[in-house]
Amino acid sequence: MEKEPSTRQLKVARELQKVLAEIIRSKGMAVFGGAMVTVSEVRISPDLSVAKVFVSIFPSSKAEEVMKTLQDNVKSYRGELGRLIAKQFRIIPELIFTQDTTLDYVQHIEDLLKK
Repeated sequence: MEKEPSTRQLKVARELQKVLAEIIRSKGMAVFGGAMVTVSEVRISPDLSVAKVFVSIFPSSKAEEVMKTLQDNVKSYRGELGRLIAKQFRIIPELIFTQDTTLDYVQHIEDLLKK
C-alpha cells in the first residue's frame, strides 16, 4: 500500500512539473515528430531522488516515437532541469518518463457510451 505523499513532495512535484513542461515546450513539436507533449503529472519519491514524469501525447499514434525520444534524451533533460532549479533544490532527481494514458481511456469510454 502506497503512502500519501507529503506536503513537501507535492510542492517539489508541482515545481518539477512546471519546469519540465517549460523545457519540453521549448524544444518544440518538431523534436517529437509533430506530436504535442504535455507533462500531466509528476510523482516524486519520499527522498526526492526519483521523479516519475507522466506525459500525455497527442496524437497517441506517435506515443512510441515520442517516448523513445524522451528516453534517449533523459540525461539532457535532467541536465537542463539541474541548471534551472539548482538554486532551489539540493538533489536533482532522476527522471523516469511514463506515458499517461488517461486521455486514451477517456476516449475509449466515450466511444463505448456512443454505441
